[in-house]
Amino acid sequence: MQAALSGMNSRLSAIGAGDGGGSRSGAGSSSGGGATRSILDRNPNRLRNSEVSLSAFGFLFSELVQHAQRSAKGISDLERTLNLVGYRVGQRYLELLVFRDRGSKRDTRLLNVLLFINTNVWKQVFGKPADVLEKSSENEDEYMISDNDLLVNRFVSVPKEMSQLNTGAFVAGIVEAILDGSGFPARVTAHTVPIEGFPFRTTILIKFDPKVLAREKRLGDK
Repeated sequence: MQAALSGMNSRLSAIGAGDGGGSRSGAGSSSGGGATRSILDRNPNRLRNSEVSLSAFGFLFSELVQHAQRSAKGISDLERTLNLVGYRVGQRYLELLVFRDRGSKRDTRLLNVLLFINTNVWKQVFGKPADVLEKSSENEDEYMISDNDLLVNRFVSVPKEMSQLNTGAFVAGIVEAILDGSGFPARVTAHTVPIEGFPFRTTILIKFDPKVLAREKRLGDK
């Protein structure tokens, strides 16, 4: 996992600490008489290749799920909360990408932005590209990104009565935010689609807004 999760950790930890009710020190708080340097003061480009402890992220994400579950009214409500948190992370991650690659041009074609997410984003966040990117054979406005072993699902033990839960809703939120911010509005959801050898395979289903397809058609006709 790359620098993206470093920013993710700092934001999600604030959510996980919300139930404690205790005070939280700010970015400029001092410890032992010396000021603590905020992560916001660091050069983002110097963190490009840094990594985050997998066990630390696993603990943090597990706490996030438990925190969300305490106030959720059901599985759909829990997934909606995880999606919303992921969306906020995705918004900030997109800002970081734009800052780092200010000289690059914004993609205007649908396939290019999907390939970018499937390969570049997945590799930076999860350490490897997603396993499959495919277009739905039934609906023209639907695409799917599948991961045989989605990282976030490793850290949550789902009870039998909640077997329909997929914590990949968090990742779906990240993808949705990146697409929205890039000018490709879509509704993104996560689904468990098991195959032989991978019983917990996750498919991120992307359903694009009709205006995205209309624009794609205009660009294709030129």
